[in-house]
Amino acid sequence: MVALPDVPPHNTDQGSVAAPLLRVEDLRVSFSTPRGRVTAVNGLSFEIAEGETVAILGESGSGKSVTAQALMGLLPKHSSRVDSGKIFYRGIDLLQQDLEYTRALCGPEMAMVFQDPLSSLNPVFKVGHQISEMLRRQTGASRKECREHAIDLMRRVGIPAAEKRVDDYPHQFSGGMRQRVMIAMALSRSPRFLIADEPTTALDVTVQAQIMALLQDLQEENGMALMLITHDLGVVADVADRAVLMYAGNAVEKGTIREVYDHGAHPYSIGLMESLPNLESPKERLASIKGSPPDLLNLPAGCPFHPRCPLATDHCIEVPPPLVPAPGRPASHLSACHYAEEVLRRED
Repeated sequence: MVALPDVPPHNTDQGSVAAPLLRVEDLRVSFSTPRGRVTAVNGLSFEIAEGETVAILGESGSGKSVTAQALMGLLPKHSSRVDSGKIFYRGIDLLQQDLEYTRALCGPEMAMVFQDPLSSLNPVFKVGHQISEMLRRQTGASRKECREHAIDLMRRVGIPAAEKRVDDYPHQFSGGMRQRVMIAMALSRSPRFLIADEPTTALDVTVQAQIMALLQDLQEENGMALMLITHDLGVVADVADRAVLMYAGNAVEKGTIREVYDHGAHPYSIGLMESLPNLESPKERLASIKGSPPDLLNLPAGCPFHPRCPLATDHCIEVPPPLVPAPGRPASHLSACHYAEEVLRRED
């Protein structure tokens, strides 16, 4: 196993991050396509502290999953390229290491729960075999030890009758239970950093809540850092400490989850929040953001959100807005909007 330096734990009392477990700086990732090279992540920067939960939010195509793949060293070998940037994990820039170095971290240091458990699980192997595969490969544990380990993990993630179900195949589980199997696989080596990529996609509302509660419990139990990727702002509202809102491959707003949700400082944030159902007015028609996400091969000049923004002016078309502290808000609340003050005033 590769040796890494220790980092101080996240100071939750003072809300400060002395030494982040993960720090991403100006990350740019592109892909070759028949139409030309497309930049999927375009200058993204953020950090996650030990024991912290950070939600990466945004519409489909905003670069969330590509960011996760870059962190884990899972980008397609021939079509993708990291054009620039740094990914520091426990102080070491993974982009300056061999891919084998990052791969060696997967399991005991970093793990990922993928979007679609049905396609991520191998249909011809029993779930117990798949849960214990990493333990077997990395430690050489016996078959009996692996089976006991798989049963223990299945119990931890709330799968009933684990002793019997360990010998079942993926198709014998419901969608929610398959997602629990995926979480058990990710936890098999007790990682310090877990990425959950759309962990509740295609699940009903009740199961979504159960999966999010499970992730929160496991995060608190293990003290691991958790990166939640989703387009559904509702599912992470009570779980995440901070939010990074992405659009066209970059961050347009950052802050604590309450700052971003209660005092959104970017028109995109407001549009996403207004699209959520209102329990106090269940018959009210949901608002939507007009237009569609931009073509990454032909990004608009200036602010990439301006074609869809109700506040856009000629200045937005001509000058890209920097990501800076939102007016009148805490220094940790950042917004990439020329008219963040007006957005905040409208919301207040």
